[in-house]
Formats: sequence, C-alpha cells, structure tokens
Amino acid sequence: MDTTLRDGEQTNGVSFVPHEKLMMARMLLQDVNVDRIEVASARVSDGEKEAVTMICRWARQTGNLDKVEVLGFVDGKTSLNWINDTGCRNINLLCKGSEKHCKYQLKKTLDEHIADIKASIAYAHELGISVNIYMEDWSNGMKDSPGYVYAFVDALREAGVKRFMLPDTLGILNPILTAQFVKDMTSRYPELHFDFHAHNDYDLATSNVMAAVVNGCKGVHTAINGLGERAGNAPLSSIQAILHDHCKMATNIDEAMLNEASRMVENLSGIAVPPNKPIIGESVFTQVAGVHADGDNKHSLYCNDLLPERFGRKREYALGKNSGKANILKNLEELGLELTPEQTRRVTDRIIELGDKKQLVTQEDLPYIVSDVLKHSTPDEKVKLVSYMVTTAYGLKPMASVKLEVNGEIYEESAMGDGMYDAFVRAVRHIYKNSLQRTFPWLTNYQVSIPPGGRTDALVQTTITWLYEEKTYRTRALDPDQTEAAIKATIKMLNLIEM
Repeated sequence: MDTTLRDGEQTNGVSFVPHEKLMMARMLLQDVNVDRIEVASARVSDGEKEAVTMICRWARQTGNLDKVEVLGFVDGKTSLNWINDTGCRNINLLCKGSEKHCKYQLKKTLDEHIADIKASIAYAHELGISVNIYMEDWSNGMKDSPGYVYAFVDALREAGVKRFMLPDTLGILNPILTAQFVKDMTSRYPELHFDFHAHNDYDLATSNVMAAVVNGCKGVHTAINGLGERAGNAPLSSIQAILHDHCKMATNIDEAMLNEASRMVENLSGIAVPPNKPIIGESVFTQVAGVHADGDNKHSLYCNDLLPERFGRKREYALGKNSGKANILKNLEELGLELTPEQTRRVTDRIIELGDKKQLVTQEDLPYIVSDVLKHSTPDEKVKLVSYMVTTAYGLKPMASVKLEVNGEIYEESAMGDGMYDAFVRAVRHIYKNSLQRTFPWLTNYQVSIPPGGRTDALVQTTITWLYEEKTYRTRALDPDQTEAAIKATIKMLNLIEM
C-alpha cells in the first residue's frame, strides 16, 4: 500500500493540489501497479475533500475504487461521513496502539477506547465502508505495554476489521526488534492480516520492512522517494527490489515505471531525490572508476542484480579524473565516435586534467573535447549564433531578438518571454517552427550553480536538459553571466542534434 498522497504529503513543505493527487493516483494504480493507495486524511480541508472525490470518481470508473483508502479518526460519525461523502469505501481508522497514547492523549481506559472503536466500525459497516485499523504507536506499545496491545487486538479480532496496521510511528525499531514484535503478533493471531508501516528516523525503514515481511506481515506501506513525516517512509523502489531480490517474493509492481513515478513525485513535491538514492538516484547506475567499466566489458564483472534496465534506466560511465580508457571508450561508443588508441589516450589525459580542476565533464562535452584535443579550433558548427539582443524593463515582459545561422542560412526572429532566457528560447523556437518547419527540443530541467571551487563573483555554470525525439540531451556552459551561459548551452545542444 502506497501512502505518498497521505503520509508523503506530511513531508515538511509538501502540499499537493487536487489535480496533482489525481495524476499521482493514476500513475500509482495504473502504471506502477501498487495494490492500494492511501490518498488523504479525513477532515483536513475542502481541497483535500475535493481531491479524494476526484480520485474516487476516477477509481470507480476504472474499477479501482476498492484500492483507494483514507485515514480517519475515532470521532463518532464525523470522519466516516466525510469519507462517505467523497465516495471512498475504505477507512484506515487511527486508534491508539500503546497504553501511553490511550491514557495520556485520549485520557481514556482501553475499554472506553474499544467501545468508541466498535461504534465507529458498526457505523462504517452501515455505510458499506470497509475498516482497516492503524494501531498508532504500536512499536512503543510492544516495547512498553505488550499486554495492552494484545488486549486491544483480542477485543477487535472478530469485529469485522479487514487489516490491522502495525506502525512504527516514531521510527524507534531496528530489524531485530521488528522481527521479534511482528513474530509475536503473527504467531498469536495467525488468522489476521497485518500490515507494517515503517518510519526512517534511524535509516532502518527498509531493513525493518524486510524483517516484518519475513516474519509474517502480509502487507507493507511505502512512499515514492521515501517521502513522509520527519525522516520519511520506506521508499517503494527500494522495498520492491528487496522483496524481489532478497526475499524472492512476487509483487504486482511494474519496476520499469518506478523511475518515471519518482520523477513525477520529485517535480510535484519539490523535494529533490539525492543523487545516490538507491534505484532512483541520478548517479546510482553511473560507474566512476575506470576499472569498473573495464570489468563490465569483461563478462559484466561489476554488475549486480540491480540492472538499470529493470527500472527503465541505463548504465552510464562518468567522465572525470577517475576515468580510465574503458570509461572513455564506453562514452565514445554511445556517441558513435571512433578514435585511434593514441587519440583515445590524449582525450583521456584531457578529461583527467579537467577532473583535477573539479570541472564537471558530461558525455555531451566529449565531441568538443575530442575536437579540442585533436587540434581543431571548434567542432563543425552547423548552428551559429550570429547576434542576439535581450532587453528587460520594469513592468514589461523581456524581449529578445535573435539571428541564427543554420546550415549556412541566416534566420532572424523576435519574441517576448517570462525572463530574458525564456524570451531567447521563444525566439529560437520561432525560427525552428516558422522558418525551418522543424520541432524544437523540449526543455525538461534547468540548473544554475557556481562551479565547484568557484566564487559568487566568478563563473556561473548552467546545465540544461532537453528532450528531442525521445532522446535526452544535457548540455553545460560557463560564463560570468547566467543568461549568456544558458544561451551557450542552448547553442551547444542545437549543434549536438544537427551532428
């Protein structure tokens, strides 16, 4: 069960609007193929109610309504009426799974709490709503008051609860305790369905999920990119890989869609995925050491079961001071460039020299480096920037006039934009559409940074990612002026496409 849309939205600074929740719900259920999604907490806001209603309307039309769940509270009929109004048919009822929470937060005895829960369950069944129970703070309950936990489940085991959810609400568990506590539950109540809900406060969420599954939990909760309260939840991508590779268990997850789902959630949440995040990080399928690339050429000696193709990705070979000849050859091969052994050695030396200066070298830089090393002044530029002018004034949209030479012909266009660079790109796009009758690449990412070791009054590094005919291009340029750096990177990209 994926809780990106509920617990994931409890990540500090994250808030999804209704149509974004619908987009992610469709991605999770139709493309990634998770079994269930938890999409909201009841009573949060009117916008949240609108989002759940939209999701449930779509889910009903596509036969997925039984897979949509909403967290609700033991508050008489209030949460259940809210959920019923949205069309959702599943409540994840938040109850107290530890004696401390029951005693000090609710200020009730267990018997009083159970009576309230049973009343909520009865009303849910009247409405035709299925009930799962979150045993909030269950992990502390097992540690400090196991008798309370057992009495809680004993009182509800025949009350018509579909699933009992065992959350490590405060992220206190480790795999040893998880195994012990889950085993206690599954052996004591073999007929019940238990879900495990991990939190990552000690960076043990994935390990704890594995321990829970091995010891009898039939369901696990995850979130795309590990989003969630505090340190987050167990990331879906890592859990899928662990269940498949280490536990030899089958799931319905389409692994090839995990990276696309990660990118969608990254964009909509505004929370960047660390480059070294397993499975979904930008760098995790990039070999840096030259010896690794050499080993991959010799019977895939440096590959494990986490093949990038499983997750809709491909292996890359980094270019820098640790690059060897094998890394260079891999990248040249992808670009279709063939060099003599001596030329390859000289290109390798040049890349190592750039790496020693902490300069970022990308595959797209290779044709330029090769050209420089082989003593050509520049690559054969088919697209040249003849001249341009950008203007900006207070209260007016920026304007750009651009003159390009493409394959020997001169073209000129003007455009307005939301910024100086946007105006420049729009003018160039006009040239490609109106004069060349060609599709202009789609800008998918734009990053500005100070080069490593640089100063704020020195060079600006602009890295732009483009999508053209289902191929990704990433170009980089340096200049003291941010707009000028971006324009240089754009011209470099257009030449790559022409080449």
